[in-house]
Amino acid sequence: MIKKFWYYLSVCLIVTAVCSCSSTRKVGREPIIGGLRGTDYTERIISQSPRWENLTAKAAINLHLSEKGETKVNATLRIRRGEVIRLSVAPLLGIEVARMDITPENILLIDRLNKRYVRASFKEISRLANAELNFNILQSLFLNELFLPGKPSLTPGDAKAFSIKTDNGQAVLEAGRGKLMSYRFRTAATEGLLEETSIALKDTEYGLDWKYADFGKVDGKIFPQHMHVTAGKGEKQSFSLDMRLSRLSVSDGWNAQTELSSRYKEVELQELLQMLLK
Repeated sequence: MIKKFWYYLSVCLIVTAVCSCSSTRKVGREPIIGGLRGTDYTERIISQSPRWENLTAKAAINLHLSEKGETKVNATLRIRRGEVIRLSVAPLLGIEVARMDITPENILLIDRLNKRYVRASFKEISRLANAELNFNILQSLFLNELFLPGKPSLTPGDAKAFSIKTDNGQAVLEAGRGKLMSYRFRTAATEGLLEETSIALKDTEYGLDWKYADFGKVDGKIFPQHMHVTAGKGEKQSFSLDMRLSRLSVSDGWNAQTELSSRYKEVELQELLQMLLK
């Protein structure tokens, strides 16, 4: 089960590779949403983002990859803004057996049972995916935030970079109108909650959808406790990840650094994927 989990998650990183593109705002009449002009509404969404420096949670994860079937695993999710997104699997009496660290520099996969690891740069992952993988976008996806490609964080002044329209009771924002990728955000028109982020390769059916549900209060702020991710071509999704969060906290009482002893053997990413497929 652990092998399948890390294989699926590694494929997820490649499938969700995204490009950093410039963004522009569509010129035209702004709709009125929730009693606010379009730009003011977008400012509201950006302003109400929790902007926590730390987030931790228990995560019940169900992964499904094409015809390979599915696997379920319980993990711990830890995020320290600008530093690391960490998934840790510890099913045996709380003893960690696997870890994934995503940092602004690279991705570290650790197999503690077999004392081996992979440290892959974003450049290497981007080469395999034929696109640029961006830490800031991945962080925003996990933290239920709007983003602009190429910007590490947003301020209310960035609201004008989004185009906006209404659709079936939702407000739809769009950014990153570049040559390769499009970025679309669906929000609840009344509450201004981000309910779905979509990233698509233009002029194709390939894309990623990251949906949010079960919003509740964490440290006095509203945050989703259910995330569902699908990626692939049109209705033929090649990958899905369902993650239910519990015991959420904004505590900083954990170490964001990972150190490995000399007993661990480094292997190449492709070599690890081949081993996990056996």
